[in-house]
Amino acid sequence: MADTVRAAVQTGPRAIEIREFPRPKIGPDDGLLRVEANGICGSDVETYKGHMGYSARGPFIPGHEPLGIIEELGERAAERWGVQPGDRVALEVIVPCRACQQCLTGRYQSCPNRKYGHGVTGIDVEPTLWGGLAEYLYISPGSVLHKIDRSVPVEVAAMFNPLGAGVRWAAQLGGIRLGDTVLVLGSGQRGIASVIAARAAGAGTIIVTGLESDKHKLDLAREFGADHTIFADSENTVEKVADLTGGAMADVTLELTPMAAAPVTDALLATRHGGRVVLAGLKGGKEIPLRTDLIINRALQVFGAFGVDATANEQAIAILESGRFPLEKMHTHTFGLDDTALAIETLAGEVPGEQAVHVSVHPNS
Repeated sequence: MADTVRAAVQTGPRAIEIREFPRPKIGPDDGLLRVEANGICGSDVETYKGHMGYSARGPFIPGHEPLGIIEELGERAAERWGVQPGDRVALEVIVPCRACQQCLTGRYQSCPNRKYGHGVTGIDVEPTLWGGLAEYLYISPGSVLHKIDRSVPVEVAAMFNPLGAGVRWAAQLGGIRLGDTVLVLGSGQRGIASVIAARAAGAGTIIVTGLESDKHKLDLAREFGADHTIFADSENTVEKVADLTGGAMADVTLELTPMAAAPVTDALLATRHGGRVVLAGLKGGKEIPLRTDLIINRALQVFGAFGVDATANEQAIAILESGRFPLEKMHTHTFGLDDTALAIETLAGEVPGEQAVHVSVHPNS
């Protein structure tokens, strides 16, 4: 086994370097993951550009959607997690303390003691390998991980996080019920994943918005169960929803667009009186006008969506393993570790001639 591990390090806006770090020494309570693939997220794009709080982070190894094979594992860690070397697992971003009141009552995402996170922790924090854009990733004692059957193609298995987001936002926070009309603002991989989750939850009508440049994504959304699509840059979203629903509007609306303000108001206007709005599209710290009178007068329930929890991940993995949906159609690009910057730029739509939906980096390929 090599004594060093190659990893992609973001050192500044649009600056990725391939560096080598010492291979961590594994004790009885931790482990080491050989990374098979790490999905690229829209938040990776914004962080790469220097948004999303990058300046407070310093040099770090990105990659918060790591999937791989357990290479080394301590005895106590194996017992605690119920896994063995050779098992394929996916890791969550958050590494909670597992001992505070929030953790002990199931709200580990609110853990006030968390110090580390996969794909978000600086390289100055030992043992450095916290991100999935590396040949190996350190599994700390507090990590939250989930087994995934090794028969699932790696490109599909690497979708556990976006599909988990769809389950969390649509089925759990959105509370979709049989026959509901669901509006999804945003047609990226998480928008399409939300279509899948909404369809699995029994939605009656699903409407998805995107830009005209997103036509390939909207076409894919229809393949996965969307009934109607709207070009948000050439059609009035609210008027179109009213027309499609006979004025009834959406029961549940998911606002997933990155860095855009107008869709937030569209979400409030396009949802029926007493309906639910889930806000999950990060805006990079921008001040977004919020028309609170709309929320009050329409009796809307508005939920902020923070990440993906264990329940949503487990349900998403069950969907992956079921083979119910042709998820391989979502995967468009595979890159090696040396092309990490290109992978991010491809998902960002900055590479001429490339139409990306789901992109993953395979560090050991």
